[in-house]
Amino acid sequence: MRFLLVVYDNDSYISWFPQGLAYIAAVLLKKGIYVEIYNQDMHHFPDEYLTEFLNINKFDVVGVSVIAGYYQYAKLIKISEAINKSKNRPLYIIGGHGPSPEPEFFIKKNNADIVVIGEGELTVVEVVDAVANHKTLKNIKGIAYRDDNKVIINERRPLIEDINKIPFPAYDLFPVSYYRLLRMPHTTNKDFVMPVLSGRGCKFKCNFCYRMDKGFRPRISENIIEEIQFLKLNYGVNYIAFSDELLMSSLDRTEILCKSFIKSKLNIKWSCNGRLNYAKPELLQLMKEAGCVFINYGIEAMDDKVLKNMNKILTTNQIIKGINATFNSGISPGFNIIFGNIGDNKETLKKGVDFLLKYDDGAQMRTIRPVTPYPGSPLYYYAIEKGLLKDCEDFYENKHKNSDLLAINFTDMSDEEFHKALLEANKKLIQNYFNKKKYDVINQAKKLYLENDTKFRGFRQT
Repeated sequence: MRFLLVVYDNDSYISWFPQGLAYIAAVLLKKGIYVEIYNQDMHHFPDEYLTEFLNINKFDVVGVSVIAGYYQYAKLIKISEAINKSKNRPLYIIGGHGPSPEPEFFIKKNNADIVVIGEGELTVVEVVDAVANHKTLKNIKGIAYRDDNKVIINERRPLIEDINKIPFPAYDLFPVSYYRLLRMPHTTNKDFVMPVLSGRGCKFKCNFCYRMDKGFRPRISENIIEEIQFLKLNYGVNYIAFSDELLMSSLDRTEILCKSFIKSKLNIKWSCNGRLNYAKPELLQLMKEAGCVFINYGIEAMDDKVLKNMNKILTTNQIIKGINATFNSGISPGFNIIFGNIGDNKETLKKGVDFLLKYDDGAQMRTIRPVTPYPGSPLYYYAIEKGLLKDCEDFYENKHKNSDLLAINFTDMSDEEFHKALLEANKKLIQNYFNKKKYDVINQAKKLYLENDTKFRGFRQT
């Protein structure tokens, strides 16, 4: 059996390594299945090239995975059109966080044969076995599939309990020399970056999160270290961007992981997503010692009522203490703030802007985006309940046109007032960011000309 995995083009100069597809490729290879990768992302192939590729090359199955988002939705439709036009159209499977909450809609919209719901490593192997041996799909958990003109949604598959048993991503099938050029906060021109997943899921339940799987399942430290050492040895990777939704899932877990990094002498730089209620001085010092240079925090709002409405389980006092502790440890914090959740208004937006202006160290340009109720999130079902949204089709076809524009208005402001308020807020943040950059470059010039800095390499942006 021949299986083609399509990595869609997200229009980035350097794309994020497609970890989900790489894990799927790994389990397929382990079962002795031929796997090929179609890298639309690196080559920026037009969608019609995929049709020709499928016409020339015979595959039994083609798979595409997308997250939720207006761009990914539109891209999936174009890729689906290209696949469906091919003369030798393979069995077509789609998966990822995007289709999983509303599989019937995505099957019908893209004329796909199967949607893999949730984790795909066990499911896809069963699907391939059923297809190869002409078995029924009705007993396979974790899929929706087309049966004549009907869409059948099977029972959800239980989560993989021991994720340490999943093989490492099939790196050798992918152009890692391209992906490792990804830039992250505090990378230098000598750094090669790759993402690694240290665990799956999150134990928190924010109302805007569309992750369907409950709880958090960590990998053991030895398993993570083995993968990082593999990346160092084979691809020269020296910066790991941990892609977990929340690496800092608890104080104990983060401490164990950091101590294992130190003991194994990994000698890498790394960044992760963190929680400010766990940002304690002792833990942050340990993270710094273990190589952490950047922690991306989901702050979301600087108003306690809005945070409570989000079910963020975080207070503004915890946020401020955690950010100060992060700075004091020598680690750079990343700030994520959204606007437009239940209870938000111009005053809560101002609190967010004031916070960012006070604490932002310029490591990244941060702007404030409107909250988006992606299908699968509690906020999505709240919008439907309140009559603000009809269904998934209404969301993707009518409401969600751009992540920086309002999809659903949960505030008492008009849409026009909402966008004007965001414009004024982001103007301040953008001006602040570039003023800092201008100040930095002028200081470089002073050091060059007044101190004869012979290490200066030109006024470069990269």
